[in-house]
Amino acid sequence: MIEIRNLNKKFDGFQAVSDLNLRVKTGSVYGLFGTNGAGKTTVLKHIAGILRADSGAIEINGESVYENCSIKGRLAFIPDDLYFFSACSLQESALFYRSVYRGWNQDLYEEMTALFKIDLRRKLSKFSKGMQKQAAFILAISTSPDYLILDEPIDGLDPLIRKLVWKRILDGVAERKMTVLSSSHNLREMENICDSMGLMSEGRMMIERDLNELKSDIQKVQVAFRNEAAPGENRYSGLEVMHRESRGSIDLLIVRNPKNAVESSIRAHDPILLDFLPLSLEEIFIYEFGGDENAAKDTLF
Repeated sequence: MIEIRNLNKKFDGFQAVSDLNLRVKTGSVYGLFGTNGAGKTTVLKHIAGILRADSGAIEINGESVYENCSIKGRLAFIPDDLYFFSACSLQESALFYRSVYRGWNQDLYEEMTALFKIDLRRKLSKFSKGMQKQAAFILAISTSPDYLILDEPIDGLDPLIRKLVWKRILDGVAERKMTVLSSSHNLREMENICDSMGLMSEGRMMIERDLNELKSDIQKVQVAFRNEAAPGENRYSGLEVMHRESRGSIDLLIVRNPKNAVESSIRAHDPILLDFLPLSLEEIFIYEFGGDENAAKDTLF
């Protein structure tokens, strides 16, 4: 398990992270969302043991990460800003990784290089950003990490390669209970991958929830009745309506209540239409921020 408690970090007087708490269960995929400047990369670098916290605790399985070689030997970090030894090829880099990581899997490395069809002898500094990202994934996954930390992992990758990357990551989660923490701007793509998520804004954690729990608590509903409501009648009383709009005789509601509570409350007023509609992670975040779509998108995207 990865756990952060009350993390604070300043850079030259700027408060980058404030009293942040985060928890990632073993064998799960956690998505960390927020705009540029929200503090995501700073948090990931603390988990990877690159940065020392001003205050607070960063632990993996109860052990502090900073300057902990045994933990770092079980962890792989792929930053958004990649770095390679300038004169090295992928093949030479693999030899270095093999000498450092006890979990190096040569068979997996050979399988992945064949799958990605990457030139093993060409200098990595001559690769495009997308090819460098592929090389970083090959090296990281081949170390058989127990913990994989990713900063904007799919930027610069074409759709086919993205699918291959996520398949390999999810295989590691399923087969070895690898724990994955990934920052991203792409809510739609991460929605189908994550077990839980956190939303950061201005260095603070705004929301941290299990994804299934988050979705089960908020409903998107279409409702219509035979007759107009009587004066003073509120057919949605007792429900926490976050958003309501009318499309002719049909009301579209976003409601923060369990599905069975919403259904029983509305059916008591004998609706002629009651449909529960799919609700995306993006919509949930927008309405969690008070229903102001533009303000929410400024925070999220």
